[in-house]
Amino acid sequence: MKYAELANAGVLAQPVYEPGKPISQVAREYGLEPEQVAKLASNENPYGPSPMAKAAGQAELEQAHIYPDGSGYLLREAIAAERGVDPDAVILGNGSNEIIELLGHAFLRPGLEVVMGAQAFIVYKLVTRLFGATAVEVPMKNFSHDLTAMREVVTERTRLLFVASPNNPTGAANEAKALLALAEDLPDHVIFCLDEAYAEYLDSAPDMRAAFLAGRKVFCLRTFSKIYGLGGLRVGYGYGDRELVDLLQRVRQPFNVNAVAQAAALAALGDVDFYEMCRSENAAGRAVLVSELNAMGYETFGGSANFVLTRVGDGSACFLALQSQGIIVRPLSVYGMPEYVRITIGTQEENQRLLSAMRTWSESGSITA
Repeated sequence: MKYAELANAGVLAQPVYEPGKPISQVAREYGLEPEQVAKLASNENPYGPSPMAKAAGQAELEQAHIYPDGSGYLLREAIAAERGVDPDAVILGNGSNEIIELLGHAFLRPGLEVVMGAQAFIVYKLVTRLFGATAVEVPMKNFSHDLTAMREVVTERTRLLFVASPNNPTGAANEAKALLALAEDLPDHVIFCLDEAYAEYLDSAPDMRAAFLAGRKVFCLRTFSKIYGLGGLRVGYGYGDRELVDLLQRVRQPFNVNAVAQAAALAALGDVDFYEMCRSENAAGRAVLVSELNAMGYETFGGSANFVLTRVGDGSACFLALQSQGIIVRPLSVYGMPEYVRITIGTQEENQRLLSAMRTWSESGSITA
């Protein structure tokens, strides 16, 4: 008997998430040195981890033989102060992806539905299917979540509704007023999950505290993988009503966030200079990429995050051509956008490399060394 015959039926139909190719793999495939490869595919911070976070993480390695604080007390205290909530309203995760899965453990089962944007973060759909629920995908409007249309498809079977603002992979953000209005209008059996993974790049992020403190079922997600540069440590968090967080704590694995990640994330919250530098450089890089790519004839949407969305005609061909020159971008056919690629905003040098390669593509239809 094969393993597939023993597996749960849902496992056989479950898609596999495909991350951006790692630098080492591209270097091997194309005969390049790793330092010759610019990874502009996964929206990582091109300036590396926060220096204060790096130092704290290295120091914590001296105690790597000791289990981490399973409650994440110090980090939750710091996050609570940052977000203006009670520490018991905060839950830590092995990246915010884990917290999305915890929501599935707690609230999803066959027969229930989850509302999401058609070009929203694909993990929402993967988790929904993992628990046998139905993903209700709503077409997006100008690369943004159509909140009115999302509200219209809510039924008595809806349990979760996901909105990412700014959205990945399109980069568009919804207005705070509209997000609050949706939260207030949803029926009481629906949990509004606002994914704020890229909120640090906004000039003014929506404040949803009033909604969940007033009894609305609102839950927010954040990560240390983007502006804080800690993607490799996998640490994220969610915050909302204490009753909801308590339910998620019940389905969370013990010691799910390691000690190095906790120490680094705690230090990163205090590294204000690094935070502000990253915001400033990201905004400048976005302006350059949008201006130059549009000038080449590639319709480019800058959005409000740390990447741009570019219409290149054949996203897969562009991806492969750039990759052969050591530049990794993200093709978007899996999101139903085969004409587009998503390009992470890199350092000034990386951005110029990308633009030079795209200019060659524009002039000759191919990219050569």
